[in-house]
Amino acid sequence: MRLEEYGRLDATQLAELVGEGSLSAPEAVELAIEAAESLNPELNAIIHPRYERALHEARSVDVDAPFAGVPIVLKDLGAPMAGEPYYAGTAFLRDLNYVPKGDSYLTSRLRNAGFIVIGRTNCPEMGTNITTEPLTYGPTHNPWRSSHSPGGSSGGSAAAVSAGIVPVAHGNDGGGSIRIPASCCGLVGLKPSRGRVSAGPFAGDSWAGSAIDNSLARSVRDAAAMLDVLAGYEPGDPYTAPPPARPFSNEVGAPPGRLRIGFLDRPALDSFSADPECSAAVTATARLLEGLGHLVEEAHPAALEREGFQQHFLTVVTGSIAAEIDRWSAVLGRRIGPEMLEPDNATFYRMGTAVSASTYLQAVQWLHDYRIRMAEFWHVEGFDVLLTPTIAKPPPELGYLSDPEHGQARIPEYQQFTAQFNVTGQPAVSLPVALSGAGLPIGVQLVAAYGREDVLIRLASQLEQAGAFVDDVPGTFAGAAL
Repeated sequence: MRLEEYGRLDATQLAELVGEGSLSAPEAVELAIEAAESLNPELNAIIHPRYERALHEARSVDVDAPFAGVPIVLKDLGAPMAGEPYYAGTAFLRDLNYVPKGDSYLTSRLRNAGFIVIGRTNCPEMGTNITTEPLTYGPTHNPWRSSHSPGGSSGGSAAAVSAGIVPVAHGNDGGGSIRIPASCCGLVGLKPSRGRVSAGPFAGDSWAGSAIDNSLARSVRDAAAMLDVLAGYEPGDPYTAPPPARPFSNEVGAPPGRLRIGFLDRPALDSFSADPECSAAVTATARLLEGLGHLVEEAHPAALEREGFQQHFLTVVTGSIAAEIDRWSAVLGRRIGPEMLEPDNATFYRMGTAVSASTYLQAVQWLHDYRIRMAEFWHVEGFDVLLTPTIAKPPPELGYLSDPEHGQARIPEYQQFTAQFNVTGQPAVSLPVALSGAGLPIGVQLVAAYGREDVLIRLASQLEQAGAFVDDVPGTFAGAAL
């Protein structure tokens, strides 16, 4: 198989080839390694390669596993793997060469499904930016244009999938960190409902339940199949989402019925402006959905206009970051202070340590009330889906969001549509529907009621089958330079 042919396969296709014997598991992994060795020097997506170990594991993989021999990468944040480096984008863990002693439940599920991990991917320090430019490892470059960001915080994973190194990758999402890089890199990025995927056994939840794991994928069927692999209660989980009526993969291609869809093509807050290309992607998708028989109208939850969301979410995030750093101090047996962090996280740590327990719990309660108000759009007003841009602007140039003086203040220019649904716990998916005039991917976001990934998968699949997705590949792509 030629490398460019491999790069265009999704995980489902690759698993079928391995299952029927047309391609062996080691051959599939060898193709991924060949692509990585060719492209990663330019992309800086994979920061911990494990190529020899991956080949060894591929030779003994259970051939009856559903994704036997399919190569994958793990984001270097979450999904620890026994005996493998785990640095979370930080200098202090890198300098100590921290190695976890056990697998997370998620890592075990992936390995039991037959996936072969070829490496871990770059991420911003502790996942606190929506671009992937850690000082520890340097920036990851967008395969569509190397001068631009792949998004974050799962930017390394997104770049690896977009460039055809692997067909699917692990990511996690605390404020948009799956959906934003999916939008920036032309991928499908599904954030599941709160509690759908276990964070255990090393954590109960993160950011007061706002963060959750899943994948960056090339197709809707892969996004659904990955959720089938990862979803489900594990011992000790503090809560779990209601089990689906049937496997999520069964929703791919299933008729969605006639849905009531509201769309918002601009930021809901008047202090932020709409980018015309991102707005146009939403309106074009809305017209297509109407043509497919859905009831589509310009409408959005009133809660999106409520002032105070960013302030209270920041209280939860900074308090959580401070607690996480203090936890690392206890694990490592040495003090981790703000002087050992990048400037933004040093600021977050100081802010978080200044938050009282009462202030933190008041913020959690405010966000709980916000969640109730948001749910009215689905459960009172009767909408099935909300359609928005994924991010408010096309992918930025590298350096714009990581600028030490202005970067954090610029993030709200982009992050107007994602973090709200981390707080509400609702499932949301970014879909690759357009390219900007500069040739950069633009995604739109679909949001459903809590627990209704089935609705999202059916509707996303319908759009995919209707030809709504961009079918191009980036300039930096497997086999293109060979």
